Amino acid sequence: MTLIASSIGRKVAMALSGLFLIVFLTQHFTINLTSVFSKTVFNEISHFMGNNPLVQFVLQPILIFGVLFHFLMGFILEIQNSKSRTINYASYKGSANAPWTSRNMILSGIVILSFLGLHFYDFWFPEMNYKYVEVLPLNSERYFEEMIHKFQNPIRVGIYSLSFLFLALHLYHGFASSFQSVGVNNKYSKAFKPFAVAFSVIVPLGFVFIALFHYFIAF
Repeated sequence: MTLIASSIGRKVAMALSGLFLIVFLTQHFTINLTSVFSKTVFNEISHFMGNNPLVQFVLQPILIFGVLFHFLMGFILEIQNSKSRTINYASYKGSANAPWTSRNMILSGIVILSFLGLHFYDFWFPEMNYKYVEVLPLNSERYFEEMIHKFQNPIRVGIYSLSFLFLALHLYHGFASSFQSVGVNNKYSKAFKPFAVAFSVIVPLGFVFIALFHYFIAF
């Protein structure tokens, strides 16, 4: 039996892919945050990322695969766990046995995956159309205006904000537990937990702040 075919192997694979996605999330948040302070800097970074061959043809496919792989592992593990529950607890007390975030990882994951579909529709597909279908001239100053246009829709801003709140719940359990899944469960991992909790709150709320900022205060 290969490692990834085993239950432990799937958990390790999901944890590692989750940590990889957290690195991307940090990078994405950092770039988006520059839009609050400087339209020029945001355009320059976005233009570089959008036209760098290494990013577009190597890192981007790896990222898309990482997202799909992580959620596929999550769904497989959820199905596996459901089948293995052969004992019904006579006195199940919800969060007394496990916190809400742990018991509803699949729910928060589905919300996040749905949001990613909207995010692709809003930004990735138009970008692919711009560069590879219509093949329009390069314009390093278009990125900020394109983002502002999306964030002037109150319904879209609401969906984005709600999705990032679910991301916070997903990260709150997943970030810290990923280290236990890969076998790092010692005094260092316990000391890391406060950082994981802070990250799980600050970064998603930071994305919400960015969306609200551009909705209420457009340049």
